Amino acid sequence: MLIKSHDDLKQLRQKVKAALDQEKMRILVCAGTGCVANGSLKVYAALKRMIEEKGLLTSVELVEEVSHEGIAVNISGCHGFCQMGPLVRFEPSGLLYCKVKEEDAEEIVNTTVLNNGIVERLLYEDPNTGEKIKTQDENPFYKRQERVTLRYCGRIDPDDIYDYIAHRGYRAISKILQEMNPEEVIKEVNDSGLRGRGGGGFPTGRKWSFAASQPGPKKYIICNGDEGDPGAFMDRSVMEGNPHSVLEGMMIAGYAIGANEGYIYARAEYPLAIKRMRKAIADAEAHGLLGNNILGSDFNFKINIKEGAGAFVCGEETALIASIEGERGMPRPRPPFPAVKGLWGCPTIINNVETLANLRYIINNGAGEFKKYGTAGSSGTKTFALAGQVQNTGLVEVPMGVTLREVVFDIGGGLRDGKKYKSVQIGGPSGGCLTEDKLDLPLDYDELMKVGAMIGSGGLVVMGDDTCMVETAKFFMGFVQNESCGKCVPCREGTKQLLALLTKITEGKGTEADLDLLEELAQNVKDGSLCGLGKTAPNPVLTTLRYFRDEYIAHVRDKKCPAGACQALKEYYINPEKCKGCTVCSRVCPAGAITGEKKQPHVINVDLCLKCGACMEKCKFGSIEIR
Repeated sequence: MLIKSHDDLKQLRQKVKAALDQEKMRILVCAGTGCVANGSLKVYAALKRMIEEKGLLTSVELVEEVSHEGIAVNISGCHGFCQMGPLVRFEPSGLLYCKVKEEDAEEIVNTTVLNNGIVERLLYEDPNTGEKIKTQDENPFYKRQERVTLRYCGRIDPDDIYDYIAHRGYRAISKILQEMNPEEVIKEVNDSGLRGRGGGGFPTGRKWSFAASQPGPKKYIICNGDEGDPGAFMDRSVMEGNPHSVLEGMMIAGYAIGANEGYIYARAEYPLAIKRMRKAIADAEAHGLLGNNILGSDFNFKINIKEGAGAFVCGEETALIASIEGERGMPRPRPPFPAVKGLWGCPTIINNVETLANLRYIINNGAGEFKKYGTAGSSGTKTFALAGQVQNTGLVEVPMGVTLREVVFDIGGGLRDGKKYKSVQIGGPSGGCLTEDKLDLPLDYDELMKVGAMIGSGGLVVMGDDTCMVETAKFFMGFVQNESCGKCVPCREGTKQLLALLTKITEGKGTEADLDLLEELAQNVKDGSLCGLGKTAPNPVLTTLRYFRDEYIAHVRDKKCPAGACQALKEYYINPEKCKGCTVCSRVCPAGAITGEKKQPHVINVDLCLKCGACMEKCKFGSIEIR
């Protein structure tokens, strides 16, 4: 159906909602990347087949007669609770099943669909209380969240444009084309306090005003979906779960600055996100919502997709632009900034996926409603990818300004396996480590900057007391060093030397003088690098040195790793009270470092020991320990 006017869109929305009202029950099977990898599409197919066989299946049929009453079975985007996937949610009850398998489909249909009962074994069990949680709203993982960006991820079919339209989809672009001029749109976004969700937190409306004031017939909007931080998957989940919200956000931004073309830059490692974005673009074009004279106005807008090769540096604006232009992704000196001279020399605005997905809410509800969430300096909500040694991993969305403690312990459920909290790495390789005394720190842009960290794109990696912070700094430095484009000397050579120093320390060869050199070099890389990647690359080193200096000193002075994680600093020994003299350890030792008589306690020659751990792995009595 071609939508030629605002009235056409309104009538279509009413028609779709009438069809959706025929659904007695809607079953939503999570089809985010994590759940798909665990077999959720097989669950979806089995549920749909069984319900169809019973003559109960319904779907949106846009014909004169609306669909018959029945059960709808849909895929959805990421529900967020990735650790418990595949997830199946029932509406309107809100019932949530976890870790569902294909073979569970028959019991689900017979018990829940046909008899309105509950399959108890598929409910979430709170690890702290043992309570079985029936609905999503009662689940402690969801209970403390406020979903704005993710509101319809997990609740609509990402491949169905009608489902999006029924949930106020494209209402925001319709509103501004009818009621607002570009200056009013920029003012509304500026008044909302929306700041870029990609890392730097620059005010979005202010950024737009720079490009809007530039002369010239051609301007561009770029959606930055090159999410490369280890442990981060916020943008991917939005593109997979609600792709039309990204398109609508780009259209709003395009109208505001006078652009008629946009690019979505997404890394090729996100095939499902790219597939769903391509379908969303094709469907929007087919219905007249992208192209020329949108909704009968004089506003024209088209969107292209550029697949990136996975270079972390292409998350930086000027490197991303170079990549779209067909050049090697390397940053360019600024000024001029992209808002003045960007893609092919034209004024260009680059916003990340989450920033753009917020725009429809701001336009539909007003800046005041958006500012009800968050703090004075950081309004709205923020999505975080919660990972690491926490009980409840997944995608969460909370108001800006909530504390780290609330995210890790209230939503995340605290650390698993009885581990004690040690630190959170926030903001990926560009971020920093937050220690236990920072648990009550508000998560907003300004407060985090004060302690040497940053929100970044929103990765939160929780670490327990068995994590070595020197090894953690080394891991992130290895990542950054590999991803450096090599254009500027401070980043190219500095990160290489930082990695070498950290490796030296974790191998037990470091000195106290190396710590001073490490700190000085990290500061020089921060001050001298050309782009944001290099300037923030030393953050994990600087924050671990600042908050965990005693661990570094233990490595260089005592040649010990307090966490027992650094392989080269482990010292294996055999507990004589546990050793049975079975000789298994001496037989598997590749260095011949273990000696002893049969049925007598054995000993390890530490000078010969390769610290490979083969003996500990094979010992049946737990007699081999690390000190």
